[in-house]
Amino acid sequence: MPKIALITGANRGLGRNTALQLAEDGVDLILTYRSNAAEAQDVVDAATKLGRTAVALRLDVGAVETHADFVTEVRAALAERWGRDMFDHLVNNAGVGLYGSFAETPLETFDALLNVHFRGVFFLTQALAPLIADGGRIVNLSTGLTRFTRPGYAAYASMKGAVEVLTHYLAQELGPRGITVNVVAPGAIATDFAGGMVRDTPALRDRLGSETALGRVGEPDDVGGVVAAVLSDRYGYVTNQRIEASGGTLI
Repeated sequence: MPKIALITGANRGLGRNTALQLAEDGVDLILTYRSNAAEAQDVVDAATKLGRTAVALRLDVGAVETHADFVTEVRAALAERWGRDMFDHLVNNAGVGLYGSFAETPLETFDALLNVHFRGVFFLTQALAPLIADGGRIVNLSTGLTRFTRPGYAAYASMKGAVEVLTHYLAQELGPRGITVNVVAPGAIATDFAGGMVRDTPALRDRLGSETALGRVGEPDDVGGVVAAVLSDRYGYVTNQRIEASGGTLI
């Protein structure tokens, strides 16, 4: 019986890469997207070509009031596509890129980050936990910015720091069910996040790459592969760990 992974924000970027690497590993997929159904369908089609069963469901992670309806959709998809009532892996990946200095961060920006990156993660995981099979896996995406600082990321990194603390508690509370909970924390990665700032700005790529031990910024494969590995059976005794995939930034 194949494993099933639910990945939020999997229509593009790191979520998309993670989904396809899992598909290559023989994992079936439940993908979420917030607004771009066509992108999500492209991922479903690519996974199907790899021989996997996949479905895309719309979800605004930050809209906590919609989570109950989303869980109902997940239950229906599990029953229809797999004849099951549980899935195996949850990857809390969905995010938004909003930036500004501590002094210049307005309440609206703070709340938008809070709703998606922490409040949404907390309550979506709470809602989905009963559907995660015993022995399953949860990976929460964080950021290297909880270890080192850069101008403009005070609110964003604070939300991710909260997710890292939440990971400790989830690992403890879900441990009796054999569910592991870990953090993967990317560094600067060349994706379309934040408008493709790192991907599309050569001078920025070079500057950030020069601050890493490996001498380059990351590519999506550098992170998607780490998430897929942490979800594998080989990591079954690893929980409550923060794994930074940053190429050795500022060490």
